[in-house]
Amino acid sequence: MTAYFDNSATTKPCRECVDAVANMLENNWGNPSSLHNMGIDAMKEVILARTAVAESLGADRDEIVFTSGGTEANNLALFGAVKARKRLGKRIVTTAIEHESVLQSAQQLEREGFEVVYLMPDKSGNITKEQLFDAVNSDTILVSMMYVNNEVGSVMPVDSIKRAVKRAGAPALIHVDCVQAYGKMPINAKRLGADLITVSAHKIHGPKGIGALYVNKEANLTDQNFARTFGGEQEKRIRPGTEGAPLIAGFGAAVRALTDFAQQKKAIKQLNEYTREQLSKIKGIRFNNDENASPYIINIYVPTFMRSQTILQELSANYSVYVSNGSACAKGKKSHVLTAMGLDDETLDKSIRISFSRYNTKEEADLLVKALGELINKHPME
Repeated sequence: MTAYFDNSATTKPCRECVDAVANMLENNWGNPSSLHNMGIDAMKEVILARTAVAESLGADRDEIVFTSGGTEANNLALFGAVKARKRLGKRIVTTAIEHESVLQSAQQLEREGFEVVYLMPDKSGNITKEQLFDAVNSDTILVSMMYVNNEVGSVMPVDSIKRAVKRAGAPALIHVDCVQAYGKMPINAKRLGADLITVSAHKIHGPKGIGALYVNKEANLTDQNFARTFGGEQEKRIRPGTEGAPLIAGFGAAVRALTDFAQQKKAIKQLNEYTREQLSKIKGIRFNNDENASPYIINIYVPTFMRSQTILQELSANYSVYVSNGSACAKGKKSHVLTAMGLDDETLDKSIRISFSRYNTKEEADLLVKALGELINKHPME
């Protein structure tokens, strides 16, 4: 038996996704931009997928731009928004616990002369709407904030961004990175008040290498704001090049296969509570996130002399239990999220992330808890 709890890094593709990708590769492999029947048939699948993603966000089909994933979509959003608003101000507001693709983009914009305000979290990874209101001023041209943090699951005050911008009289565009929220809770772009939204397929049991950026047509953004590559008319010239139709079709299939949000959340919450209860019985384990976090993520300190990288390797090799020590994009570096939360070096070095999907079971949670208990007994603190 294996227990896969690294779903914040990637999820197992659902059967509907696999079938859709295989069908495109085997039976519908025309170039979607070609004007003959094979191209038209492929384009129909692209349109179906674009429609599915749009409807899942309460958006119009022509507001969805397919990308290679969340990282590219975040880059397009930040650089595109700033390019569109640079004559109106210099301030960008974000948080210190964003995904690296947002943080590194923001750091580059700092080097280009923009002022970036990084909101700091509390010890559980939470950021308040009061911090947001204090940071947004009339010089703010962009607010970029993730909906759910990818390491500790804290839910950000994204529903307050629009009010903060309006109160400050700011010309800011609003970008919400919904990669860890998409497919797990209802997201409506118009109600959220977002101009730009990032989503990714492989976090919702779709294929890797495909994501999307929602671009609010009422924001009056143009392809010139976003285009960083040139050479074709695809994706509104924001991202030219032959469409990856198999991946796009797989993305659409995964979106259509999403289950009822309320039922899924209830099931995940029950599994989360059960897992936390069982983990609490192991002496020395501490929770780095609180119970207000997304039920899809638990972050814990493991009391052993081993560092987190070794912990996850031991769990993998000896127990077939798969967890993470943070964002997969960080490649094992010390977590910037836990660092920003002000946790001590001991906790930083020995913490792991447990992340759930709709496919996880109590039996897998039992295996995880049993494995951690045995590992701690075998390798106690020195």
